[in-house]
Amino acid sequence: MIQCKDCEFCEMGPNGKRTFKCDPFSNIKEPECIAKWQLMRLDMLAASYQAMLSWYGKLAPIQDKLFRYMQREIDDIDESEQWKIDEDETDDEETDEEKDV
Repeated sequence: MIQCKDCEFCEMGPNGKRTFKCDPFSNIKEPECIAKWQLMRLDMLAASYQAMLSWYGKLAPIQDKLFRYMQREIDDIDESEQWKIDEDETDDEETDEEKDV
């Protein structure tokens, strides 16, 4: 099995970082390369997920404040419109009493 460092599709950067130019659909040299490629992609996917979770952690306090503010506004609207509901309910009760008589 060819090691990645010996492969023509692997380049080593000055800081030791490897850059892979292999494509699993066209230029894979050995079957083990596909398994390595899948592991690298899985690692990148996990790193992206961790970054997304850290952003969600940063946004959570802002989101909580926004929800509390919106709930206060909704409660204020409901309270300010309460007089309409109370009046309608009393009218409905009066008409029900008149029907019973």
